[in-house]
Amino acid sequence: MANTRDLRRRIKSVKNTAQITRAMQLVAASKMKKAQDFALEGRPYTELLAEMMSSLGDRLIDYKHPFLEGREVKKRGILVVSSDKGLCGALNANLFRKLVTIEGPAGYVSIGRKAAQFLSRSQRELLADFTISDKVQFAEVRVAVEFLIQSYREGKIDTLEVLYTHFINTMVQTPVILPLLPFAELKSILQKKDQEAGRKSASDDAREIQFEPGPEAILDELLNLYIKQQIYHVVLEAKASEHSSRMVAMKTATDNAKTLVDDLTLDYNKVRQAAITQEILEISAASFAN
Repeated sequence: MANTRDLRRRIKSVKNTAQITRAMQLVAASKMKKAQDFALEGRPYTELLAEMMSSLGDRLIDYKHPFLEGREVKKRGILVVSSDKGLCGALNANLFRKLVTIEGPAGYVSIGRKAAQFLSRSQRELLADFTISDKVQFAEVRVAVEFLIQSYREGKIDTLEVLYTHFINTMVQTPVILPLLPFAELKSILQKKDQEAGRKSASDDAREIQFEPGPEAILDELLNLYIKQQIYHVVLEAKASEHSSRMVAMKTATDNAKTLVDDLTLDYNKVRQAAITQEILEISAASFAN
């Protein structure tokens, strides 16, 4: 059994660790609230853009655009959004568990150091990697999006998909793969969502609509805007998931540290009481001996 000095040192060490994890929990909680607000507020705008493109695309049957036309998939293009730092529970582990299920040739682009490190370790083709700040500025994400769009236009990749952690609530975050290009795949997903929600699709609107300067020009701009906005929103959701997972992980660590301190304090009291009892016995034995 450890002596009282060792137990005091361990108790002090665990208390110091608990203070650190408590501070990290509070910081993550503060960042989580802001990230959650940004992620949830951006969903309606992104969904509306998708509905507008779906409706407009149905009216331009003969219009040819590389984002609208399907092609033979020789190499998938996948953007992986992870965290830069650890200490966020099983967030990245769950994301990479989803990643390893991807089959066939694929080129990867990463946002976040953890994704870049995992892709390098697993010897997957890493086309580029990018880092962003906790505030997630649109200009930071736009650089990665423009690289992906250029790679798609040049035929280096035949799809554009995003693997990220979808934010559901503070306790639940789920890794998902979101297909973006070609747009036909996304359109089927939107129609499925409309059916599940019991609402009419925007493409079912039979009213005659006039577009200025023209439907082709508008659709071209909308497609580029939607891809950038969707990936920006995905990164916001990934950040909200990261901060939520880190807050929960740090709270669990703090609670475990407090429990360990209680157990060590109990052991310390037992050792101390045993030492006092032993001293009393020795004094008593000496008295009787005399």
